[in-house]
Parts: sequence; C-alpha cells; structure tokens
Amino acid sequence: MATSGSDYLTQRANQIKRKQKLVTYISLLGFGGSMLFGGVNTLKQAWEKPQQPIAVQSAETESQKQIKGYELVLQREPNNQMALEKLSIFRLQSGDNQGAIALIERLVKLHPDRQDYKTVLADIQKKMAR
Repeated sequence: MATSGSDYLTQRANQIKRKQKLVTYISLLGFGGSMLFGGVNTLKQAWEKPQQPIAVQSAETESQKQIKGYELVLQREPNNQMALEKLSIFRLQSGDNQGAIALIERLVKLHPDRQDYKTVLADIQKKMAR
C-alpha cells in the first residue's frame, strides 16, 4: 500500500507541474501578444500621423508665458529693471521694435548712467530709420 500512495503522490506532483507549465506558457503567450499588439498599434499611429513640431509649439507657449509674467511684474513694479530688460528682448525677438524702444527708453530714463542701454536704444533706432 505504501507504493500505491507514493505512486499517487508522484502522479499528482507530475500533474501539478504540467498544469504549472501550461499556465506559464499561456501567461507568456498572453504577455507576448499584448506587447506585440501595443507595439504594432504604436507603429501604426506613428505611421498614420506625422509628428507635429511639439518642441516649437511648447517653446512659443513658454515664451508667451514668460512675456505675460514680465508684464505682470511691470504692472506691480513699473520700474523693475530685470523685467524691463527681459521684456524688451522678447519684443525685439518677436519683431515688436516700437514696444522694445519704449521699454528701453524707460530703462535709459531710470538708469542714465548705463551706457549699454543708450547704445542698444541708438542701434534699434538706426535700424528703424532704414
């Protein structure tokens, strides 16, 4: 009787191992299939939709946020030197030369000892005169 009990235990252990292998293979197939489906779907979306220049859009919105921030600072502190400088640079870069000139003129009035402000103002006015 001891042999039949040990045979039963051996058979049962083998059945459990087979079931564990089967479950492992099914799990691996499911995981591989989901990875394959996700990869194919991603490639399909990339193929159908050419990428938008996201970096350009985010840079534009970032500069817009900075401009609004400096404008808010100037509303609270109209003579804030750094905000006047940075906002004048942004306006020059965006092509708003008149707005930049107005800001730089304020800087020259607030800091008459700063020669660099006077030089930049003269350069911009020369470019505008052409």
